[in-house]
Amino acid sequence: MPATALFSSHPSLPDQALANARPPVVTIRAARQGDLESLCAMITALAAHHGDAATPTVAALSNDLFGARPWVTALVAEAGGRLIGYAMLTPLYRANETARGMDLHHLYVDPDHRGTGIGRHLVARAREEAVRAGCAYLSVGAATGNVRAHRFYESEHFTPRPVTGMRYLARL
Repeated sequence: MPATALFSSHPSLPDQALANARPPVVTIRAARQGDLESLCAMITALAAHHGDAATPTVAALSNDLFGARPWVTALVAEAGGRLIGYAMLTPLYRANETARGMDLHHLYVDPDHRGTGIGRHLVARAREEAVRAGCAYLSVGAATGNVRAHRFYESEHFTPRPVTGMRYLARL
């Protein structure tokens, strides 16, 4: 499996100037230590977009991505030397099926680059990472009213599944 995936803009894009035209070359790759500040900024932007608070720190994210016991995987989309999107993956397990899974916990593309295919490339790479980790499935959630996200995930062959019951949290 390649460490990075490169793709270029579709040559048949209209000649008109589009605010969200994809850069000529975008690299999808695993996050690196030098990406942490940009990742924290994008995590905060995604939370704000959903009306949530976010307090990511470079130290905590570094530990979770690169520490002695990494907990999450981050993939980034890079163009022109700057990050323009990311996907965050967390492990899952379905004991009743003895099946490993991966949750596409976050998918973010900079507003200036949405609608250009970068999200699709991040999802494709997330699938590759899940397969490489021995996973049988990739899961993703979207807020009930986020119809645009629902359409996107369905177009990426995710099957909607109803959520039943309550989820509880105990602080440790």
